Amino acid sequence: MVKHIIFMLFLCTGITAYGQETTEKGMRWMTLAEAEEAAKKEPRPILIDLYTDWCGWCKVMDKRTYRNEKVIKYLHSRFYPVKLDAETKSTLSYKGKAFSYNTQYKTNEIALYLTGGQLSYPTTVIIPTTGEDPQPIPGYLAPGELELIVKFFGEGAYRKQEFTAYQKVFKGEW
Repeated sequence: MVKHIIFMLFLCTGITAYGQETTEKGMRWMTLAEAEEAAKKEPRPILIDLYTDWCGWCKVMDKRTYRNEKVIKYLHSRFYPVKLDAETKSTLSYKGKAFSYNTQYKTNEIALYLTGGQLSYPTTVIIPTTGEDPQPIPGYLAPGELELIVKFFGEGAYRKQEFTAYQKVFKGEW
């Protein structure tokens, strides 16, 4: 019920924040191709905000999470942030493979690949390094929830310990 109400509020107010542009608060989004190329030159994880235009919680995450100054600063310093419309009909290339729109699922095949076929929006996808499998985290993430995840990958803790162990000792600051 709450999700439905918030979704309706966003529809009525006409809030939009999508595109490969800088948002009002300074988040600079890259395309997937730009991030892949940048990671070849300077390796760092890629964070993908996988969204759809009709997703109310995607809009909430844009407004509350991706406009948070601490989130913006951390993502710009440790990740290549990508905003990706799961339903784009454009053909996208990643790791030398072309991904096109899938009419059966009404989504781009890249969304199926990134989520392991478990489509849910929003989904935050972390690709730790080139060649590693995407790590999809479905659902809305408030800044503090996102902090735990991005610091686990951004600081390389995922290489040394399990997420549950990291979570037990993690002290959030956002």
